Amino acid sequence: MKKIVVALVAVGFLGGCADMTSTQQRAATGTLGGAAGGAIIGAIAGNAGLGAAIGAGAGLVGGLVYDKVKRDEQAAYQQGYASGRASQAN
Repeated sequence: MKKIVVALVAVGFLGGCADMTSTQQRAATGTLGGAAGGAIIGAIAGNAGLGAAIGAGAGLVGGLVYDKVKRDEQAAYQQGYASGRASQAN
């Protein structure tokens, strides 16, 4: 099982994130981080594979939630910026 986790991490690093959107990058980072953490906890509990699977799912959800928060934050910033520019023009 240790080899699978190492392979997942290696694929994540070797695959690169240059051609990915920020949503894809955050989802991948969450998934890989969750899988690694889940595998470690699972290994302690006696089933690294199940821990990695659960961790990957939780990490994916966490990465997507984080992405949504960041996109909403950026949209609010842009809206405030546009509003400030409009008020300066008047």
